[in-house]
Amino acid sequence: MKNYFKNIYQAIVTILIGLGVTFRHLFVRAVTIQYPHVKRELPPRSRQKLFVNIDDCIGCMQCARACPVDCITIETIKAGKDEDLGTTSNGQKKRLHVVKFDIDMSLCCYCADCVFPCPTECIYMTPEYDFATYNREDLLIHFAKYTPEQIEALRQREQQEKEALAKAKAARLNAAASNSKKPDSNTAKS
Repeated sequence: MKNYFKNIYQAIVTILIGLGVTFRHLFVRAVTIQYPHVKRELPPRSRQKLFVNIDDCIGCMQCARACPVDCITIETIKAGKDEDLGTTSNGQKKRLHVVKFDIDMSLCCYCADCVFPCPTECIYMTPEYDFATYNREDLLIHFAKYTPEQIEALRQREQQEKEALAKAKAARLNAAASNSKKPDSNTAKS
């Protein structure tokens, strides 16, 4: 019988201790935030999602070479001789069409090694950290602005230029070879 009342006493004391803890925290400022309605402010040098200002990209591929996990894929096509692609915001002339600039954020290790070698400072880390998706393919970010038809037209033009250069080089080599095979007029007479 004594044990029965002891258990009732311990149950009431335990409940009162729990209510006391709850009552104390009613008047203390909350340490949690109501995410996603309230977002925590990140430190200014925090590393989050990558962004590329493709208008300033010159296609030098230094960011792709610096990436330790190969999450950056760049494809360029050389501009034509009389084609003007404009300049970047810091005055560098653009000589390549950047037809593909993809970053796979599922592979990115957020090291920011790609940011520092960029000569035009067009790739940088943004403070955006809320980009979770249900599909891994959605983490592949495309920055290039070219349509598939434009890319195909540029590739055909580049191929035609390469063929024309190869023909011109072959013609020069044939001309040089035929000049070297002609007998010298002085040696032929003697």
